[in-house]
Amino acid sequence: MAEDRVGELLLRSNKITMAQYQKAKEMSSTSGDSISSALVKMGSVNENDLIKFVAQKYGMQVFPLDSFELDEDLKKLPISETFCRENVLIPVSRSGQTLIVAMADPSNLRAIDQLQYMTNGLKINPVVASPRQIQETLDKFFGQKEQLNSVLGDLNLDAIEFDIKDEEEEFNIKAAEDAPVVKLVNQILTDAIVRGASDIHIEPYEKSYRVRYRIDGVLQEMLRPPAKLKNAITSRIKIMSNLDIAERRVPQDGRIKLKLPNGKDMDYRVSVLPTLFGEKIVCRLLDKENLRLDMTKLGFEEFQLKLFKEAIERPYGMVLVTGPTGSGKTNTLYSALSSLNRVDINISTAEDPVEFNLDGINQVNVNDDVGLTFAASLRSFLRQDPDVILVGEIRDFETGEIGVKAALTGHMVLSTLHTNDAPATVTRLLNMGIEPFLVTASLNLVVAQRLGRRVCVNCKIEDTETSVERLIELGMDPQVAKTAKVYKGKGCQKCNGSGYKGRVGFYEVLPVTDEIKEAVLNGVSSTELKKIAIAEIGFKTLRQAALTKLLEGITSVAEVLRNTAAD
Repeated sequence: MAEDRVGELLLRSNKITMAQYQKAKEMSSTSGDSISSALVKMGSVNENDLIKFVAQKYGMQVFPLDSFELDEDLKKLPISETFCRENVLIPVSRSGQTLIVAMADPSNLRAIDQLQYMTNGLKINPVVASPRQIQETLDKFFGQKEQLNSVLGDLNLDAIEFDIKDEEEEFNIKAAEDAPVVKLVNQILTDAIVRGASDIHIEPYEKSYRVRYRIDGVLQEMLRPPAKLKNAITSRIKIMSNLDIAERRVPQDGRIKLKLPNGKDMDYRVSVLPTLFGEKIVCRLLDKENLRLDMTKLGFEEFQLKLFKEAIERPYGMVLVTGPTGSGKTNTLYSALSSLNRVDINISTAEDPVEFNLDGINQVNVNDDVGLTFAASLRSFLRQDPDVILVGEIRDFETGEIGVKAALTGHMVLSTLHTNDAPATVTRLLNMGIEPFLVTASLNLVVAQRLGRRVCVNCKIEDTETSVERLIELGMDPQVAKTAKVYKGKGCQKCNGSGYKGRVGFYEVLPVTDEIKEAVLNGVSSTELKKIAIAEIGFKTLRQAALTKLLEGITSVAEVLRNTAAD
């Protein structure tokens, strides 16, 4: 951590004992606070004495953050809140080309260099302030936990309506409808839209409570509300989701429909899970405007897209899309359905749950509690004169068997499966108990996919730190690696300092050819299937697909490593 040096200085100056230092270090590792903040909380060091000690050590003045009003124009600087919190600093004043920055540890040269880089060469003048004052000022400056009664400036929250049933019902937790709690929950939900989040995580711990957003596939901490509001916030979200607020022992799933003043609708899929210290809530944002139904914009390479289109446009057979949760499988399948959705075709889907309503498609919400399983829905579809069937997921032998039989009797079946890559999907179906001859007769094509972050076009720079040897290690052809230019984002205001904005798909597409069918019938492994596919059709793996996006300047080396495994 950036502030470990301050703790070490206190130890060397005999201001604290080794036992106190070790205890503070342990507390720091669990709480996320700096060591000096932990020492203050423990009572080992007085906060004022700490500030004076640091200022004296570095020959700097103590900045009175608690009595200083920050200029709103400082928000225009390309310095992210995450960076400020990680390094316990905040810009406080700018005069010409000089930026005064309050820091808990002014010897953090790495942070000073990064600030200079982010601000296009401004001279950084560090001053000393207490960690507590810096965190409190950051909360106010970025509109976080001290602003429980505030709302987002860009949105008129008073004009927002929520669809809530049984509005006259007496709820047993009245705090859930207190104005500060209502406004805080509204702020969390709407702020996620503004920041482009895909999920909201509201998590209770023993002594803390936090809110994180998943932005471009990566979780970022945004807020730490007071832990005492834990039950009230949970109850408020349950009320909005039409869930039982008295039931805290079992998981519950619900949905919030939010209407914005501009006429836009936003749906949230809500999951409540009982944990050790309360109920964790995850809200998935279902924004139809972000749903890409144009297959040419998903990230397929031209030859991959051609194979995919040919497979789904056949009159019968099965096409499977595989990948982990959040890898974009739903988007790919909805794009396929959109291209097939014509007046002369009957399309039915069984989903758990239905994420987006698509006009002209018959969508069924699976409900295991009443016996409406994927298998039961699939059986019913076959009596509904279908042309195209989408099954949300093949989870078991029964669903897989019915899907295969449907594909063999004149229907196009689309579905998902959880496997690591395309060749392993064939093996997974066999392991479920489906006969090899049924798999080869029904399966048209398998798509495996991941979502990688796009390098921010606003702050994109050449990555000169990645060597040719490193690119070769990743799997790049040595001749290509010698002349390759790769890029990364340096971080700016538009990407919130992350260097990434948006995501792109990495795809591997495996058509089930005669040679692959023969190999499956002979019982070869998924590794051998991959080798056959590479030799026969020039099959491109997920790693190779990611490297292509890297060479095109779309993604970074870090994202290639994060999302794909070596071949």
